[in-house]
Amino acid sequence: MISKIRPEPDRSRRGGAILASLQWDRGRWIWLLALLGALVLLSAFGDSARLALRYDRAALGEGQWWRLLTAHLVHLDAHHLLLDGLGLVLVWALFADAYDGVEWLAIVCASALAIGSGLWWLSPRVDWYLGSSGVLHGAVAAGTVRRFVERAWERWILVVVLVVKLAHEQYAQATGHAAPLIVVDAHLYGALAGAIVGAALCAWTAIIRPSQRS
Repeated sequence: MISKIRPEPDRSRRGGAILASLQWDRGRWIWLLALLGALVLLSAFGDSARLALRYDRAALGEGQWWRLLTAHLVHLDAHHLLLDGLGLVLVWALFADAYDGVEWLAIVCASALAIGSGLWWLSPRVDWYLGSSGVLHGAVAAGTVRRFVERAWERWILVVVLVVKLAHEQYAQATGHAAPLIVVDAHLYGALAGAIVGAALCAWTAIIRPSQRS
């Protein structure tokens, strides 16, 4: 009697494929944990950190310009931190491979500065702001630009979802139906900056780098 033994599935290979699909392979999960850990650590300092680091119009008027960057590292409470943390994980899973570390740093810093500058010049009614959601919108916009340039199958889905979300938030704000404590202008300014920087980086990759090699 001859029996055929079915080989057991390679669980390690399957697990590696799952990690790769989530952009957690090749040690990249360490950077994700480091980012999440930094946000949690700052949150542990409580109100003192929030008040010292948040976007605050009066404090900025006194020259405390570091708040344009640090405002995106502190959160209102644990629930706010959880939502932004989950958003970071989702953005990481979707777009971590779209740019290298230096390029992502440029996108994040540009989005943060654009949000602070936009709130200062275009949204004077906003007295204070904190949280990572605006910068995350910048990362989503930059990642969407990269997927669009690469002609990825999901590019139009990403574009439509992002544009519809931003438009809905602006409409809700204009009609007085915006969710309380959510500064939707920060999402818009961050997304615009992310899209612009992402487009510039894609142009650099497609045009300038090949010419340098030649």
